[in-house]
Amino acid sequence: MYTGLKHLHSFFAYILLAVLIFSIIYVIVKFVSDSTFSEKVRKVALIGFIASHLQLLIGIVLYIISPVGLSLFSSEAMQDSLSRLYVLEHPLLMIIAIVSISIGYIKAKKPGDDARRFKTIILYYTLGLFLILLRIPWQVWP
Repeated sequence: MYTGLKHLHSFFAYILLAVLIFSIIYVIVKFVSDSTFSEKVRKVALIGFIASHLQLLIGIVLYIISPVGLSLFSSEAMQDSLSRLYVLEHPLLMIIAIVSISIGYIKAKKPGDDARRFKTIILYYTLGLFLILLRIPWQVWP
């Protein structure tokens, strides 16, 4: 089960990156073309919101069932950069990234100025994407 979940987490990361990049580009195009913040724009942002939360959920389950996940909380693990990445840096930054995406989606859902809603999604989703890209374990990512 662990191996399958690990592969799912790695595979779904590609999907999440594609969805976030598409969402950001789509919203930028709509913003630049002075479109209204339509239901379609909201749904595109919602897909990014859902995909990011699904990836986080898979990651949390993987972290809990991992043979090394919770056992690495020691001073020795914090001294090893790869262990620290898996135990602390990757999970913490992913949670912060998903919180950023969540804030962006929730703030943009509220009625108001369309330009402000577009800018909110662009800002928070881009920040979330940046944080995700910052802490993907590239050296071991398939």
